[in-house]
Amino acid sequence: MADDTITLATGLEFPEGPIWMSDGSVVLVEIKRGTLTRVDGDGSVDVVADCGGGPNGAAIGPDGKVYVCNNGGFQWTEANGLTLPGEQPADYAGGSIQRVDIDTGEVEDLYTHVGEHRLCGPNDLVFDETGGFWFTDHGKNRARTRDRGGLYYAKSDGSEVREVVHPLLAPNGVGLSPAGDRLYVAETYEGRLYTWDLSGPGEIAGYFGPGHRGEVLADPEGGPLFDSLAVDRDGNVCVATIRNGGITVIALDGAHRHVSFDDPLTTNICFGGADLSTAFVTLSGTGRLVSQRWDTPGLPLAYNR
Repeated sequence: MADDTITLATGLEFPEGPIWMSDGSVVLVEIKRGTLTRVDGDGSVDVVADCGGGPNGAAIGPDGKVYVCNNGGFQWTEANGLTLPGEQPADYAGGSIQRVDIDTGEVEDLYTHVGEHRLCGPNDLVFDETGGFWFTDHGKNRARTRDRGGLYYAKSDGSEVREVVHPLLAPNGVGLSPAGDRLYVAETYEGRLYTWDLSGPGEIAGYFGPGHRGEVLADPEGGPLFDSLAVDRDGNVCVATIRNGGITVIALDGAHRHVSFDDPLTTNICFGGADLSTAFVTLSGTGRLVSQRWDTPGLPLAYNR
């Protein structure tokens, strides 16, 4: 972990999904607590909304509301000073895409199904400039079975959601290139970053059906587990990496380097500050939000507030 790393908040219950806000605060989820939470610049922590289940990835939509991938929750354990997510919990009721009014705390379920199929464990999402969004469903693990996940595209007004690629093995972070013409998805257990060329909003170039696997952009050695991600202004994909704790920065040619943090469950990153040159990183095992200056400014997202 770099010498300039600043701890912004502690005692968070498995933080994820950070969003930098123009007022200098960071809105994030606490998966174990089941909340959408704001961390102010002075380090104070306030609950914005009670989402229930397991809120995971989060992003601002075109209406200024926060869209949340709710994975339905986990069983939880504590080991060696770390909080660890596990299998599907006894009170699991399914996953959903939620829309949260951060001014009132109102939470609504936008999508719970894709056709006849229940969403199992939505994980991360990214908006394009048309107001639609890509999201991953990681699935859930049980004692002897595991769901097969997928990649989906939806409209923010609740009018349409469709399965685009299925199956994928535990798809997690999802992001778009600076031009919006390439999509990136990190698969957790394979530790691979996949990419697809896009021909339009929600459309994969040369699409031939749900079995349309992407190109492998990076497959680092050493057995990393990939989590959520963000893209910087140069198009590098910054993937939160579990097990060896840090951010794996992957260039367009697949070359990669690792930025270490002192938590093996480093789960997500976003960029903020006036020049988007500050990285905000969730260290979930130890319940912290930290920041540090980043070499390359982050890519501006489609929507912010």
